[in-house]
Amino acid sequence: MCQPAIRHRPYEDVVALLVGSLLVSLGINLYNRAGLMTGGTAGLAFLIHYLCGWTFGPVYFAVNAPFQYFAFRRMSRQFRFKTFCAMTLVAGFSMLHPRFIHYDRLDVFYAAVLGASVMATGFVVLFRHRASLGGVNIVALFLQEKHGIRAGKVQMAVDVSIVAASLFVVSTRVLAASLIGALVLNLVVALNHRPGRYVGV
Repeated sequence: MCQPAIRHRPYEDVVALLVGSLLVSLGINLYNRAGLMTGGTAGLAFLIHYLCGWTFGPVYFAVNAPFQYFAFRRMSRQFRFKTFCAMTLVAGFSMLHPRFIHYDRLDVFYAAVLGASVMATGFVVLFRHRASLGGVNIVALFLQEKHGIRAGKVQMAVDVSIVAASLFVVSTRVLAASLIGALVLNLVVALNHRPGRYVGV
């Protein structure tokens, strides 16, 4: 017997946006400090950040901007608003973490697994409150909701492609760690964000 969907209250959505964005930005901070790569628009932002030295937060926000057009055409007003808020929070938190967290030593493989796990948890929190971080996430969620294609699988295919394309930017060891991180991130999302498994709206 199917349980009726339980609607999230406004304060629950606010807390989810803050916590989800904080977790994702913390994972990004770990990746940034270890020189790792990831997929999606964050991966593109990392490429620009590593190549040009520009601050990650503003670059990430700018790279995501074109995908807002897709969200505007395909997604609800509530989803667009939450996604915009989450994108802004992640960009802001990513510049805030370095002021409070300093690393004396950070192994790339440890950072890849831990950072991916933290980011994936943040993604799931945002997804379950009808938000995303723009970019590939918007397309992945749209395909899942409209065509039943698992968001985790779409995200994994794109992420692995972007990480592989970064071969000329990072070392082989860092690339190997980044690929492991991409697999961990998308595995966690795929296992924890399935249609029908969570009924909150």
